Amino acid sequence: MRETIPLTDGMFEAILESIDEGIHVVDNRGMTIYYNEIAAKHDGLQVGDVLGTHYLEAFPSLSKETSTLSHVLTTRKPIFNKDQTYRNMKGHLISTINTTLPIVVNGHLEGAVEIARDLSRIKILSDKVMELQSKINRKTVKEFDNGTIYTFEHILTNDPVFIKVKDRAQKAAVLHSPVLVYGETGTGKELLVQAIHNASKRVGPFIAQNCAALPASILESILFGTSKGSFTGAEEREGLFELANGGTLFLDEINSMPIDVQAKLLRVLEDGVIRRVGAGKTRKVDVRIIAAMNEEPESALEAKRLRVDLFYRLNVIYLRLPPLRERKEDISNLIAHFIKKYNDKFHKNIRGVDQKSATLLSSRHWHGNVRELEHVIQSAMNFAEGNTLTVDDFEVLLPENQSRVTAPLRDVLLKTEYDLIKQAMNVSQGNVKKAAEQLGIPRQTLQYKLSKHPLSQSAEY
Repeated sequence: MRETIPLTDGMFEAILESIDEGIHVVDNRGMTIYYNEIAAKHDGLQVGDVLGTHYLEAFPSLSKETSTLSHVLTTRKPIFNKDQTYRNMKGHLISTINTTLPIVVNGHLEGAVEIARDLSRIKILSDKVMELQSKINRKTVKEFDNGTIYTFEHILTNDPVFIKVKDRAQKAAVLHSPVLVYGETGTGKELLVQAIHNASKRVGPFIAQNCAALPASILESILFGTSKGSFTGAEEREGLFELANGGTLFLDEINSMPIDVQAKLLRVLEDGVIRRVGAGKTRKVDVRIIAAMNEEPESALEAKRLRVDLFYRLNVIYLRLPPLRERKEDISNLIAHFIKKYNDKFHKNIRGVDQKSATLLSSRHWHGNVRELEHVIQSAMNFAEGNTLTVDDFEVLLPENQSRVTAPLRDVLLKTEYDLIKQAMNVSQGNVKKAAEQLGIPRQTLQYKLSKHPLSQSAEY
């Protein structure tokens, strides 16, 4: 048996210093006994400014009522992912998400440790975005503009399936029910959503928010607004629901929205009321919610990235946008559309693509869908010297074997592997060991593959 090397104080401190999050440790009197460089960088201070001082002295804008360290020292209960905004001793406004834990040894409270993730820059940026959005909202309502650029006329398709989706969306536009849109990246989800809004009778603005772009705490305050005093530095500010009153709020990548925020969104869908962060009273809003996902709803539900009750509330009207590989007949029309678009921008006179290029473009799998096709045409037109785009113009952009008309081999193999693993896990009722025996692979190999695939299972070890 190999000899275990004891963890020395120096090694322990080196480990703490290597962690990319701020760590602040105080004793049971509140005196700082450890404060790492990352924490000092977050707070705009030096380690020596805080070490050996009481935490309320180092951060005078905090109090026993607002400090997470104070709360944990008093209650002995941990706090997870709590927002805290404060001013340090130099007057700088700092925003963090804190996890604060009591240090208990042999039943005695010895102190507390706070692990903080700095969100100051994101918080400042989100506040500026909200302020700008508020100004834009007032301006657009005044000018009878709703903040969109697309209508149903911008949706170009000859594909029978997509035509049905378009017709269904046009019928949905005059209704007030929530809409759930599924489509792979680049299929035109926001284009369709804007078209729905513009064909509706809603006179308010169209506001879009990507749910994957911001941390949970900031996303919540952006959506629902904040109440003055809800946390240190908080101001009275309306959120996107209030800004979109009378109009449409488009929530993209809803499957990336944290589960606790999904619960609050559910209440808006059920009652039409919102509560600003830290506020005591609710506010009535008239907002149509349209949500979009870039993964199949069934997969998001199975992996518990989407609440079942929220899914049913959103899924009143469901629209699935087919990927470009399923509507090959649209490729030639889209190519012509993008050539015209970039002829106008680049002041060129490209008339089309040659036959070989048309065949290559038509046979491509298009993982990025319409967006990828547009980027390919735009790039090719930058290098084109004649009036027709040739293979040479696309050579660098299309390195894969474009002669195939099926999906790439890697995608086919991954899909087959996924199906076999899912079948084995179902037969074995989630028992990884039995499933591995059925598949003829080591249990460790199956566990690794399960970590890569979006399978939800109850594993026995």
